[in-house]
Amino acid sequence: MDSAPTRPQVDRRQLQQIVAGLTEGIALVDPDGSIVWANETALSIHGVEAVADLGGNAEDFQKRFTLKYRNNHALEPDQYPLARVIAGEVFHDVIVEVTKPGDDAFRHVHQIRSLVLADAAGEPQSLVLVIQDVTERFTAEERFERTFNANPAPAVICRLSDLRYVKVNQGFLEMTGYARDEVIGRSAYEFDVLGGSEKRAQAIEYLNQGRTIPQMESVLRIADGGSKFTIVAGQPIEIGDENCMLFTFMDLEPRRKAEAALRQTEERFSKAFRLAPVPMTVSSLDDLQFLDVNDAFVSTTGYAAEEVIARDSASLGLWMDSAAFEHFRHTVESTSSVRNIEMKLRTKNRDTLDCLISAETLTIHERRCVLCVLQDITERKRSEGELIAAIETVMQDTSWFSRTVIEKLAEIRHPAPEGKASAALADLSPRELDVLGLICQGNSDAEIAERLHLSRNTIRNYVAAIYSKIGVNRRSAAVIWARDRGIGHDARSATAIAPRRGQRRLARR
Repeated sequence: MDSAPTRPQVDRRQLQQIVAGLTEGIALVDPDGSIVWANETALSIHGVEAVADLGGNAEDFQKRFTLKYRNNHALEPDQYPLARVIAGEVFHDVIVEVTKPGDDAFRHVHQIRSLVLADAAGEPQSLVLVIQDVTERFTAEERFERTFNANPAPAVICRLSDLRYVKVNQGFLEMTGYARDEVIGRSAYEFDVLGGSEKRAQAIEYLNQGRTIPQMESVLRIADGGSKFTIVAGQPIEIGDENCMLFTFMDLEPRRKAEAALRQTEERFSKAFRLAPVPMTVSSLDDLQFLDVNDAFVSTTGYAAEEVIARDSASLGLWMDSAAFEHFRHTVESTSSVRNIEMKLRTKNRDTLDCLISAETLTIHERRCVLCVLQDITERKRSEGELIAAIETVMQDTSWFSRTVIEKLAEIRHPAPEGKASAALADLSPRELDVLGLICQGNSDAEIAERLHLSRNTIRNYVAAIYSKIGVNRRSAAVIWARDRGIGHDARSATAIAPRRGQRRLARR
């Protein structure tokens, strides 16, 4: 009986010598599935020191090493590269993650391809696995992936070979409202991130050439059918050995809305400023040169706007008292706000106006300015002056005035200090009124004592009581107080025009 033919022994020494020094890992497998040899690189990237540590055959290898695809799905036994090459399959660039059960620290990523070496008859003689350790590359890509996804700046990655988007981060999805699968796989022509740009043609040329695309404004379509104004830039990068373009975006919508709100605010301020019925000016804080004046200022001062703008008040001679204006200026610079400072303004026709000026600092286009409001009180002061003159005239003869009217007029001319009640003639006794009348006639204490037949000490006591009641501390002030109330303009005694005691009691009620 003929025995079965035996497979001739293969001398692999020359082959082993050739591949021993390669940087790629090489594992030789017999057609019967035995792992017969591996170079140093293959052993190192599996974390072992001898061929026997690889397991000897496919079944033992599967017990010692766990392989997963990059999507984290574990390989079935017949999907292991070793099993596939034993089955005679030739494959290229299978990428798997290799770990060891019980050794959490071991994790490598291998890129594997297979070779089948045949003899002259075409029968498989040696099976070869060529293994490259790509752990560092994929670790870097994982870090990039995490950084890319976590980056709040919107970004997409377009593959240059077919101009299709291969990655999109959360920032871009939130900005546009699209779902991830609505972006991934679409072409740059279907989803144009350069739309509306004035330099779109140049940007597309740079994209096709794989060159850096400088920053430019673009209009990006969003999921709800609207659009967003953005700034987009492109940077060439490599993702998994493929040339790509990383597009990053800056959303201009918040800035555009802020600018629109600022324009509206400035328009409202401008309208209010222009139409205000009181004179108003805007000046720079550093030199107080006029930047703008309103219509009321033009009407009040007689200066046209173009005669004032870019000039300061000193060159115009606008304020009568330059020292008072300097004090106003320093107050504004130190406190940023002043209220109702009275100053005299000189118009273009050299007329003088009494004004109350208030000011507040503000920022316009990043420049510190002063807003001034002028209130013309010339007529009011003139009316007050005329009223006081009329009172003075009337007070020359008060014999026909009631005492209440006289005292009210006196209060208008010389109001009592804030928080202090005003004294009245009714608060004085008849004798005190006699003494006050004689004081107004210019009599000394001795002369008053002689006329009233009283001692000088008694007169001094009356004078002190009068001072206390009417709130003065000297004779001249008492005379002014009395004359404001109609006492002392003639030689008659004060009792002649003073109310009787019954009238005083009625007045107090």
